[in-house]
Amino acid sequence: MGLVGIRRGNMLQSENPEFKFRLTRLEKWRAMGVDPFGSRVDGLISTATARTLHTSETPHDGGPEAKVAGRITLLRDIGKLIFITISDWTGSIQIGLARQFLSVAWEQAKLLELGDLAWFSGKVGHTKTGEITIWADHIGLVSKALLPPPEKFHGLADTELRYRRRYLDLAANTESLDIFLARSRIIQSIREFLAARQFVEVETPMMQAIPGGAAARPFITHHNALDIDLYMRISPELFLKRLLVGGMERVYEINRNFRNEGLDTRHNPEFTMLELYQAYSDLAGMMELTETLLASLAAARYAALHKPAAPDARIKLPFGDRLIDFTAPFERISYGELFTRHVGADMTDDHAVRQIAAQHGLPDAVKMDHDVLVGQLFERLAEPTLQDRTHPVFVYDYPAGLCPLTKRKTGKSHLAERFELYVAGMELANAYTELNDPLIQYETFSAQLAGLKAEDSMARMDHDFITALCHGMPPAGGLGIGIDRLVMLLTSQTSIRDVVLFPLLKSRSVDATDTPEPSPGA
Repeated sequence: MGLVGIRRGNMLQSENPEFKFRLTRLEKWRAMGVDPFGSRVDGLISTATARTLHTSETPHDGGPEAKVAGRITLLRDIGKLIFITISDWTGSIQIGLARQFLSVAWEQAKLLELGDLAWFSGKVGHTKTGEITIWADHIGLVSKALLPPPEKFHGLADTELRYRRRYLDLAANTESLDIFLARSRIIQSIREFLAARQFVEVETPMMQAIPGGAAARPFITHHNALDIDLYMRISPELFLKRLLVGGMERVYEINRNFRNEGLDTRHNPEFTMLELYQAYSDLAGMMELTETLLASLAAARYAALHKPAAPDARIKLPFGDRLIDFTAPFERISYGELFTRHVGADMTDDHAVRQIAAQHGLPDAVKMDHDVLVGQLFERLAEPTLQDRTHPVFVYDYPAGLCPLTKRKTGKSHLAERFELYVAGMELANAYTELNDPLIQYETFSAQLAGLKAEDSMARMDHDFITALCHGMPPAGGLGIGIDRLVMLLTSQTSIRDVVLFPLLKSRSVDATDTPEPSPGA
């Protein structure tokens, strides 16, 4: 490709002296007849497996043969001996390279640099200090790194650079790699849990003509062939419920939702949700499912970090500066009780609620819908108190006016059969006894639409969903769990950006000066 062929922004990468130096090494590899960007490598085992081949009986100069590959994260050249540490996604291992054993390949070994990807084969032994080492007699370059690693792979500390260049973060910080591998295992465990309960995984549209299922502002895109605007999904709810009508009695989806709203440590405009529906269930069924699922995930995470807990042990995991106790059963408290305790009035007392709202400076406290006002006071005065709890807590029986898709509580039509699960003050799950009466559903949609602006997500009624309900939807329980927040809790990360591989960030110009400085001696 040459010096002028690689660009970054408006700057030539060749103006970076380290890049230019490494290009000379690249040409030396080619002069030796080696493709510096390699090809398939067979017969590999992981570094973790290679380490298990070493036992207390293994001689210093090696026993079993092993072939491993990884990125060079440490390199010490002491003349006729080179010690290299390579890392893969299971861990790391030291490689010993001696001139007397490599012959022709010794010249290749002298060309290896930090950040290069390479393979090594030889006997697994140890050094005089007891460090497990593969004494390599064959080596190969897999991919030449033309830019150096950050800070000798001791860790990439610049937080914004970690998010913008996740590839460097994963390569430099084993903690970050561990988090995202844990995320994958958590999602796999959810799928296994639901499969054991006879749920089936489905896929519903991510571009919708009428967004629905939540009150949020959508992203809008345009379909050129049909010449229509479409909306990126804010929730799969209405489509999943259509499947209940069609006879799919236990369905779930793990996929992306999009909401055109703000960003902070708990919100990303593109986020992952688990949403499921179970025919012939209700809010109590969803509470049991949520509690059992979360407790099992926490126990698995605890076992991964430590060892399996005793059957009667309490499962506690760190989150920030506290321990969260995930042992079932979780706490349960009604919305109304929390409201009375922390707002100072019965949530059904309209006069008292409006007085308190006015005292707290809520705009339009006199004109606002009663349940909306109750919701705003709850968010301001009651919800923050949940941050101090060290146990998950189900908050149940919400004001009906806040829940247009939820069945009303028998004998108490002002309440909806809904819960939200809070952990460390963070809303993690939301569940309903689903509303399946098409006449009431039409009324609640109409009331909701009357208060929305034209650009809001549900400013158009989904008449086909009402039609689907008219054909009969079985009684059901529905549940949504935020996967990103779940991973935050189980991996002790207090920012959502640390559990999303490529979080949305404010745009900024990038030029060659952003390249990490070369490591000393690289």
